Amino acid sequence: MNFRAPPASRRGLRDWTDLIFKDHGFLRIWWHNFHEVAPGMFRSNQPSPSRVHAAARQGIRTIINLRGPRSDGGWQLEAEACAAAGITLLDFTARSRAAPDKAMLHATRALFETVQTPAMMHCKSGADRAGLMSALYLLIVEKRPVREAAAQLAWKYGHVKQAKTGLLDAFFAAYAPFEDKGMAFFDWVDNIYDPDEVTRNFQAKGWAVRLTDSILHRE
Repeated sequence: MNFRAPPASRRGLRDWTDLIFKDHGFLRIWWHNFHEVAPGMFRSNQPSPSRVHAAARQGIRTIINLRGPRSDGGWQLEAEACAAAGITLLDFTARSRAAPDKAMLHATRALFETVQTPAMMHCKSGADRAGLMSALYLLIVEKRPVREAAAQLAWKYGHVKQAKTGLLDAFFAAYAPFEDKGMAFFDWVDNIYDPDEVTRNFQAKGWAVRLTDSILHRE
C-alpha cells in the first residue's frame, strides 16, 4: 500500500493525451461503471478530473486507486483533481489475472479498517480489480456470505470469468465450502488457502483471453 499524499502536477497536453488515448479514456466519457457496493463504498472505472470533482460534490472523501502507484498522465490528473477537491487519494495494488496472495489480503483488511468513507474504489475499467475489492469489502467489512460477495464479479460490470480474470472467481469459489463449514475467512486464508493450487486448477478459455487482452485491452 502507498498512502503518500498526491503531488502537484501540471495539466499539460501530454497528461491529457495519456488519459484519453494511451489509457483509452475516450471509452469512459459516458460509461463510468459506477455502482454502490455498500453504504459508504462505491466502485468505478478510472475517473477523469471532472468525475473526481463530481465525486467530491457527492460526498466522497477517499478515492482508492487499485492500479497501484503510477507516473502516467492519467494518474497525475487524478492526483491533481483529488488535491483540488479535498479528496484523499490512496494507491493500492490489486491484480486482475492472479489468485490474490496472502499479504495482499491482509493489506486489504488493513486498508478497509483505516479508510475514510464515503469512498470510491477504481481500476481501469471497473470490472476486475474493482470487482475483487468490492467482493472483499462485502466479505470482510459487511460480513456478507462469500457467494453473495462474489457477485461483484459479474458480466454486468464487464467481468469475464472465462478469461484469465476468472482466477478471481476461482479464489472465492475455493473458500465457499469452508465458509459452509463455519470457517472464518482469514482463518482459511492463513491455514488452508493455496494460491498456487487455485492457479493450477483454473483454465482460461482462448476466446475470452482474446476478448479481454487483445480487444478490450484490459490490465
